Amino acid sequence: MDEVAPHILYIDDDPGIARLVQRHLERSGFRVTLACSGPEGLALAASHAFDAIGLDHFMPGQDGLEVLEGLRGLALPPPVIFVTGAEETRIAVTALKNGAADYVVKDVHGTFIELLGASVTQEIGRARLQRERDAAEREVRESRDRLAALAAQQAVLLREVNHRVANSLQLITSLIEMQARRVSDPTARLMLRQAAERVEAVTLVHRRLYTGDNVEFVEMDAYLTGLVDELERATQPAAGVVRRIALAADVIRVETDKAVPVGLIVNELVTNALKYAYPKDSPGPVRVALRQDAGDVRLVVEDDGIGYPADDARPLGSGLGSMIVSSMAQSLRATVDLDRAHHGTRFVVTFPA
Repeated sequence: MDEVAPHILYIDDDPGIARLVQRHLERSGFRVTLACSGPEGLALAASHAFDAIGLDHFMPGQDGLEVLEGLRGLALPPPVIFVTGAEETRIAVTALKNGAADYVVKDVHGTFIELLGASVTQEIGRARLQRERDAAEREVRESRDRLAALAAQQAVLLREVNHRVANSLQLITSLIEMQARRVSDPTARLMLRQAAERVEAVTLVHRRLYTGDNVEFVEMDAYLTGLVDELERATQPAAGVVRRIALAADVIRVETDKAVPVGLIVNELVTNALKYAYPKDSPGPVRVALRQDAGDVRLVVEDDGIGYPADDARPLGSGLGSMIVSSMAQSLRATVDLDRAHHGTRFVVTFPA
């Protein structure tokens, strides 16, 4: 199918010049509609879609500048090429400031018609490019808005999932603690309570996820503060004895899948220090530190207690807690070192930031 020729409106009160313009533009492949006055031109422009408008300035009743003002009120005004006399350059500049796309100077020999045709061709092409650019920008904005809406929806869904997971983990903790209260064997009761503490360490991560705005990362200083508080409450010593767990943590954002292993390592090392580092009647401090060190994160858990057995070459023991620490360190691609020069026990866990 042949492409439809661009449709031009030419407004001029001189019928002879108007017909010359019409013939020239039609020979150049345009469809041309003529208007012999400003009001007629405005009426045609309001009722038809034109690709460009040629507008003479000097017309009785309503001059070109007044017509130009009316054309600016159209919903989608086409480019206007203003036609003015040689002595009216100031008026042409005013027309450009008021929205005209271009202007040509009318001369008595009619050579301006060639310039008018060239300007019409140029402005139609420029308008087409502008429409294409606007359409592309609009499509980009709409795509960005759709992606933003989808991301917001996914964030809400993830928070809801994490909320449900946290509730389920809390229910498991409650069931384990309920079972521990019903068990008469002290060893079994202790194992159940330790299992509840480990589940609680995972639950804390999910609490941070569904109450925060970012579901991809966990603020480790806030997370470890909550975990240490939970450990303080869960391991209260005898009445009148104060046990202190000191925390010093940099503001470090860690991916969610790393936060859980870190939390479980802290849970195991702190719990172990509370149980074995000091006499029951004289507990001492346990210190936890999380620091950013270049491209690594260093987690330190230390006490000033009796220290690690000198004849044990293993940095970790062989119990369940040690197996958990080793497994979590492996998932973090972390190294676990025992600082034997420290007075007491000092574990250093290093993993990539």
